[in-house]
Amino acid sequence: MTDTGGTPDVDVVVVGGGPAGCSAGVFTARYGLDTLIFDRGRSSIQRCAHLENYLGFPAGIDIETFYDLLHAHATEAGCEIVPDMIESIKRADSGFIVEPQEGDAVTTARVVAATRYDGEYLRPLDGNAMFESHEHDGEEHEYFDRSYAETDGTTPIDGLYVVSPSAESDRQAIIAAGRGGRVGLAVVDEVRREQGYSEGLADHYDWVRDEVELTGEWAERERWREYADASRPDDHDVADERWTTLREQEIDRRFEQYIGPDEIERRAAAGQRALLEHIDDELVLERASEIDTERGSQGGD
Repeated sequence: MTDTGGTPDVDVVVVGGGPAGCSAGVFTARYGLDTLIFDRGRSSIQRCAHLENYLGFPAGIDIETFYDLLHAHATEAGCEIVPDMIESIKRADSGFIVEPQEGDAVTTARVVAATRYDGEYLRPLDGNAMFESHEHDGEEHEYFDRSYAETDGTTPIDGLYVVSPSAESDRQAIIAAGRGGRVGLAVVDEVRREQGYSEGLADHYDWVRDEVELTGEWAERERWREYADASRPDDHDVADERWTTLREQEIDRRFEQYIGPDEIERRAAAGQRALLEHIDDELVLERASEIDTERGSQGGD
C-alpha cells in the first residue's frame, strides 16, 4: 500500500495479542479509537503450562481459556483481532505503514508494540538506535533496547508506543497487562490533547460508578463547567466555541459513567454469562447437578 498522506485506515495498531497488547487495546477501543490487534498466536504466555498467579483466578487458569478470554474482552471492547504477523513498520505522511506477513498493508496514526521477544519489525523506524549489543559465549548478539521507551510507553518517535519488549513488563503476565493498560491510557491521553482538551481534563479515567455516589455539588452540571474552565490555561490554543463543545462532551461522558441499580444488576449478569461461555460444558452441567443436589438436601431439612 502506498501512503497518500490522507486519513489513516485505523487509529491504532497493536502488535501482539497477549496480556500486554489486549490490555492496551481495550483502553484505546473503549475510548472509540479504531484499534487493530495483530496476533499470530505466538504470545509468550502460550509457552506456559498453567497460569497460577494472575489475580482473579484462585485456582489458576489454563492458558487456552485465558487467551480466549483476553481476545473476547478485546473484541467486546471494539478491537479487531487480525491473525497475522507484522514484518515491518515504516513512517508515512499519515503516521505509519504496517506491513503484515500475509494480508494487506495498513496505515495507522499510532502503533503500540507489545511483543515480548522481537522488536526487529520496528527497525525501519529508528534503525540501530532501538537496539543494543551484548556478548554471549564469545559472540555478539543484538537485542531491542528495553530502555528505549519511557515508563508510559512513549518513545522518541511520535505515535510509537512500546509496551514490550520492556524491562518493566516482560517478567509476569499480570505486570504486562498493567503496563499495557498504562500505555493504552497514554495513547488516549495524547489523543485527547490533540482533540483540544487542556491538561486538567486530558487525563482519561475509564471507570463506571454507582449513581448513589453522584451527590453534592458534583451532581450539578454547572460545577463541572466551573472546574473545566478553571483548569483551562490562559494560553490554551483552542477557540472558545470548540472549547465549549469539548467541555460539554466531557461533562456528558462523566455523567454517563454513573449507572443505577437495574443497570448494575444487568451488567453483573451479563458479565457472568460471558464467563460461562468459556467454561467447559461438562463442568457447567456437573456444577448444575451439584447445585440441584444441594438444594434438594436443604429442602429436606
